Amino acid sequence: MPIKHTHIGGQAVLEGVMMRGKHNWAVAIRKPDGDIYVEEHALRTAVSKHPNLGKPVIRGVVGLYESLVLAMKAFAVSAEHAGETDEEKLTSKEIALSMGLGVGLAVLLFIVLPAVLTNFMVGQATERPFTWNVVDGVLRVVAFFAYIWAISRIKDIQRVFAYHGAEHKTIHAYERGFPLDSELIQRYQTMHVRCGTSFLLMVMVIAILVFSLIPVKTVTGLLGTDSRAITLAVAISFRILLLPLIAGLAYEVIKWAGKKPDNPLVKVVLWPGLQLQRMTTREPDDDMVEVAITAMKAVIACEEREDAIARGELDPAAACGTPLTAEGLSTEEVASVDDGEPVALS
Repeated sequence: MPIKHTHIGGQAVLEGVMMRGKHNWAVAIRKPDGDIYVEEHALRTAVSKHPNLGKPVIRGVVGLYESLVLAMKAFAVSAEHAGETDEEKLTSKEIALSMGLGVGLAVLLFIVLPAVLTNFMVGQATERPFTWNVVDGVLRVVAFFAYIWAISRIKDIQRVFAYHGAEHKTIHAYERGFPLDSELIQRYQTMHVRCGTSFLLMVMVIAILVFSLIPVKTVTGLLGTDSRAITLAVAISFRILLLPLIAGLAYEVIKWAGKKPDNPLVKVVLWPGLQLQRMTTREPDDDMVEVAITAMKAVIACEEREDAIARGELDPAAACGTPLTAEGLSTEEVASVDDGEPVALS
């Protein structure tokens, strides 16, 4: 079947899947009693309010920030409904702390540690800058693969990876125009070109090129020092400060690739990321696919309502953010929140 480009994407959460579209995002969670809880929120992005933020590269930076915010919101919903007891449920403070520690750990493992090891192996960044940046980049990629491999051994993470696979399979079926049926969806692979895993790997590859252009020697010269510690600090600082730019460039590559999945060049560029997804996805069972379908249906229902409003066929009062009841959703609980705050960009 021909593939139609879609902006709908998502992510796996604890015992569930979050899907997002143009107008809303929905998260579906398998509760301990077996029922599916689904919650829908209106989606307002910074780009919709300020069109200038939608320009190339800039939109990637904005999108990364808003996606992190959305991830926290979706994770909070899943943490609230996936636990069997009150002790297993996480508070908003615990979730925020976990996210903060996660960001700090990422900076330490994928920026600071590779730079320190490179300094030890190669010498200062000002001595052999090209070699220094290549070694630093390779160590960063190795650290990333090692981290993914390590967490993939954890049983609870394996379930999250299986929901990740269910999310991808469901999007595959939707892109090909097939009914959202578990039997059909299970025929598809768990890898997808627009996956966040591929995006992260692309960030690391582009980082090697961008960091090679950093004039560390010039900066340390302006500072009037050739101290090993200060030189290392300058190199690390630039790596942190330039992350938004690198993320924006990686976003453009993934966005381009998502529109041309059959392009031979795209297949070459994205092949490493697809192989990495063999580690970050698992084959889901039918119950997991059912959860992904539930989240997808909530997003599709919103898209159809907004399209009908745009054509003048439906009252604007039915816009996304009002209570949603859609036939076929396997849930008894449908919550709809419209707090007027910006959340995330797909």
